[in-house]
Amino acid sequence: MKNLSEGIILYHGSFCVVETPDLEKCAKFKDFGRGFYLTSSKEQAKSFAKITAAKAKSKGLVSADEKFAYISYFKVDSVKDLNTFDFKTADVNWLHCIVAHRRNDVFVDVRKQLESYDVISGKIANDDTNTTIMAYMGNVFGKMGSEQSDKMCISLLLPERLQDQFCFRTEKSLSKLKFLKSEKVALE
Repeated sequence: MKNLSEGIILYHGSFCVVETPDLEKCAKFKDFGRGFYLTSSKEQAKSFAKITAAKAKSKGLVSADEKFAYISYFKVDSVKDLNTFDFKTADVNWLHCIVAHRRNDVFVDVRKQLESYDVISGKIANDDTNTTIMAYMGNVFGKMGSEQSDKMCISLLLPERLQDQFCFRTEKSLSKLKFLKSEKVALE
């Protein structure tokens, strides 16, 4: 997994070009909370662009015959004065963070500990892992938060295969992103 650093190029996949990220347009219940999500993996951004295009079509946000989604490229100008937190791997702390941001009523202390960070990074819990996370949240592996349940969920997620994500959670962090260009992604 790449570390957030000055000069790193990150990608954002969407149904539209995003030149100027707007936190008000960002969903609240994502892995690391409300924020603008990017990845160092162009392939992951491409996959996400296709997913968001399909969702946008189903909601009538774009024409049903739209043939493209987009990857927006950003360069990180500086990280010196940002308060950042990095989950090095998909471990128990990462899992509890993901669940805390997806549901308001669990692991509240975890969510509160992370409130002050401008950027949170770590592995992405994408659509391929969503079934496992939902099973965990439904206590399928045992009581959520128990050692048994945590171990089972993480073992099924295959954390070594997960891509990274960077959640820019504040206006201060967004000001460090420089839009470079966008690229069309064909929708098959």
